[in-house]
Amino acid sequence: MSPGFLRAVAGQGAAAAVQLLVTLGFLSSLVKTQVTGVLDDCLCDIDSIDNFNTYKIFPKIKKLQERDYFRYYKVNLKRPCPFWAEDGHCSIKDCHVEPCPESKIPVGIKAGRSNKYSQAANNTKELDDCEQANKLGAINSTLSNESKEAFIDWARYDDSQDHFCELDDERSPAAQYVDLLLNPERYTGYKGSSAWRVWNSIYEENCFKPRSVYRPLNPLAPSRGEDNGESFYTWLEGLCLEKRVFYKLISGLHASINLHLCANYLLEETWGKPSWGPNIKEFKRRFDTVETKGEGPRRLKNLYFLYLIELRALSKVAPYFERSIVDLYTGNLEDDADTKTLLLSIFQDTKSFPMHFDEKSMFAGDKKGAKSLKEEFRLHFKNISRIMDCVGCDKCRLWGKLQTQGLGTALKILFSEKEIQKLPENSPSKGFQLTRQEIVALLNAFGSASYETVIITSDQGGNKLLHSLRGTLFAVTMAVVGRVRR
Repeated sequence: MSPGFLRAVAGQGAAAAVQLLVTLGFLSSLVKTQVTGVLDDCLCDIDSIDNFNTYKIFPKIKKLQERDYFRYYKVNLKRPCPFWAEDGHCSIKDCHVEPCPESKIPVGIKAGRSNKYSQAANNTKELDDCEQANKLGAINSTLSNESKEAFIDWARYDDSQDHFCELDDERSPAAQYVDLLLNPERYTGYKGSSAWRVWNSIYEENCFKPRSVYRPLNPLAPSRGEDNGESFYTWLEGLCLEKRVFYKLISGLHASINLHLCANYLLEETWGKPSWGPNIKEFKRRFDTVETKGEGPRRLKNLYFLYLIELRALSKVAPYFERSIVDLYTGNLEDDADTKTLLLSIFQDTKSFPMHFDEKSMFAGDKKGAKSLKEEFRLHFKNISRIMDCVGCDKCRLWGKLQTQGLGTALKILFSEKEIQKLPENSPSKGFQLTRQEIVALLNAFGSASYETVIITSDQGGNKLLHSLRGTLFAVTMAVVGRVRR
């Protein structure tokens, strides 16, 4: 067991350690749901991902998600659904998202613009008022006059053609900061026709479904027919690589969301106090081999594929953050330096993974045809990001928008290799930029995928993990008890 992993667990305290232990343990009894072997369309096996993620990535990414720069996410949860009349927002109290009070937001974050490099900074002793604060950007740096001119040019640059997502306007009065640690992703009770309509629109209208396939792709569809789950996927094998990748990413995203809900489910509520924990019955309904006619393990494999794509994106975007001009700015210079050091350490780890997905195998045919297919791919995904504004539950909408934007940012990175290679060391580049919103979404989305692959790790790795966690849990619990007694 990695010492870093144990520290990540122990650092959460006894209650959180108990929760993680139970969550990791509840799948060990589901022997019929095995996810092993090599992933399709790449040369990576699941055991290698499990070991790499559990012992190397997960402890660090969890710690990173707790840093101020990555825990506050600005989002507009009031944008109207662009596709159909809304059913009205969910009235269940657990659907509610608590926005972050202004006083709690680090000054360097709330003062910064979404992706602007600005003049201010590192030597500013204190912020006297909002005018001074407005000089601080999401990425803090000092610019020469030439860099300022370059920035002005870049600010005029319309990079919408590079975006795979519909980005929220952070200047909108409806956009609010949310503390992700205080609004965790979990089951809220949101279900029924509203949730079904969202996923049905995603699968049936955006996943390149062939006209010859009549059965719904949506796992939530009320009627699945009598066909075997495995044989149903023969249609997927007939698609080109790019369309197969698209479907697997959406399926993986859906599996990621469902797995998180199963692992953090509202089990009961007594005297107004909710009890959250893993729901084995719900997990089996969505992922068990028998109950899903063989489709469940495929869905979980697609989650691994999603992880692999986002892992690859992190390894490719490292040069962007390694530049001296980039400073993940919150206003606390010491903490900001530690945050960047931790982030760069994660990037180094991602580079060391030996079996990355090869994105160059995509859109590699006839230039004209490849360009057209890539644009179709991008627009389909962008459409899905817009559908997230149709989710009726605010908390589901929050995490749906974040995870979709995180994956969209990963795709933007994978297909911007030339622009990333040309980045100037000490000035902004109009060829490739990431907003703070994109950065936060990317790392938190990857953090979710990392957590979920730990949950569904193989029996052997899971048992080792549980054995070590039991010892850690005992030590943490005794430490807490000792502090209470004192």
